[in-house]
Amino acid sequence: MAASRETFGTLPGGRAVEAVTLSNGRGLEARIIAWGAALQALLVPGRDGAPADVTLGYATLEDYLSGTEYFGCTVGRVANRIAGGRFVLDGQEFAVPVNNGVNSLHGGAAGFDKVLWEIAQVGEHEVSLCYVSPDGDQGYPGTLTATATYRIEPDADVLRIVYTATTDAPTVVNLSNHAYWNLAGEGGSRGVMDHLLTIPADHFTPTDAGAIPTGEIRPVEGTPFDFRRPMAIGARVRDASDEQIRFGKGYDHNWVLARDVAAAPRLLARLEDPVSGRVLEVHSNQPGLQFYSGNFLDASRIGKAGSLYRMGDGIALEPQKFPDTPNRPEFGSVRLDPGETYENVIEYRFYGDSCE
Repeated sequence: MAASRETFGTLPGGRAVEAVTLSNGRGLEARIIAWGAALQALLVPGRDGAPADVTLGYATLEDYLSGTEYFGCTVGRVANRIAGGRFVLDGQEFAVPVNNGVNSLHGGAAGFDKVLWEIAQVGEHEVSLCYVSPDGDQGYPGTLTATATYRIEPDADVLRIVYTATTDAPTVVNLSNHAYWNLAGEGGSRGVMDHLLTIPADHFTPTDAGAIPTGEIRPVEGTPFDFRRPMAIGARVRDASDEQIRFGKGYDHNWVLARDVAAAPRLLARLEDPVSGRVLEVHSNQPGLQFYSGNFLDASRIGKAGSLYRMGDGIALEPQKFPDTPNRPEFGSVRLDPGETYENVIEYRFYGDSCE
């Protein structure tokens, strides 16, 4: 199935925002828009063969321009939080915008989710987008050239995203995708609280009340953060006896799958909807996974199907390096130097409920 292009909307200055639709001819179909290099829709067949759109998002460009939920967007230059909006690199302190209390979130108020990416290439099953972030953009050093390549595999129900970046000066980078998942179908009568989630991680990074990691790497054993075996998301999401659940108003934490980037994608999470039979596996080469249970979806935004999005209508599973790593050398490094290439490979693999 050949890719198709169309105009999704027009920016106030008159520039067109294109959408590219990819399909494998088996029922899997993805729509990517150039604003924020975002996954705007993803159709996946269920047990009955009928497709449903399993990602939350907006129907119009205007909603993406005003929205702050990051639906399906590429987030960066540094995904997740930077404490106080400050970090030190080579002895120099850099200040980036604070847009999450006193902290910086997903690159700031004008991060990679709020810019128009260039559609660099469209193939039969993939599209590549590019964005050049100039030196000083949102306070970050170095000119960063970022690419996002979406590919649907022709012979499997797999959507693959490859993020790469290069720089002309030392900088920090941590890109990810912020898709919200509801395998029952977005805008329907069922949320995700009955979905079964597995995260094969023995540890997570607890936070303070402002969602900044304390530096501890804590075992999940005996806590509501133990998803090593399938667990309904709603079983413990409101467990007020756990301080971390109280801090996050649910789940909004990083799970530690490893300490280093892997040579090939590995399993980070498995999500299953017992009713529709849809199963999603998230694979990536990244060491961390931010699981966010949509705690701040408050019925103030209208989704693609015309329904109000509320808490429990979708979850985000974001492969990345750990939050606040620029200020936490014990977490590793998000540094990128000239001559190096940053890469985050994410695979969303879909199965029927026969998947073991």
